[in-house]
Amino acid sequence: MNRILRAMMVVLLFELGALLLYLPWSGFWEQNYFLGHYPWLMPIMLHPAMRGMVSGVGVLDIFVGFGFFNSRPVPARVPPPSNP
Repeated sequence: MNRILRAMMVVLLFELGALLLYLPWSGFWEQNYFLGHYPWLMPIMLHPAMRGMVSGVGVLDIFVGFGFFNSRPVPARVPPPSNP
């Protein structure tokens, strides 16, 4: 993977992780379109365990982004020639 694509991937994963980490605990999570139109979702989406799961996915996303940042590109391996 080239450097620009890797840098863009790291930034995207970090931003998405930060958003998923913050969003469930903000006021936006409690007042959105889906909870207004589907009230049966309210006890599920407002439960602290669901918020924690979404935040956990955000933390994992940030860790994956740091993993891309620290990884080195692996050269392509050429298979050995077969002996007939």
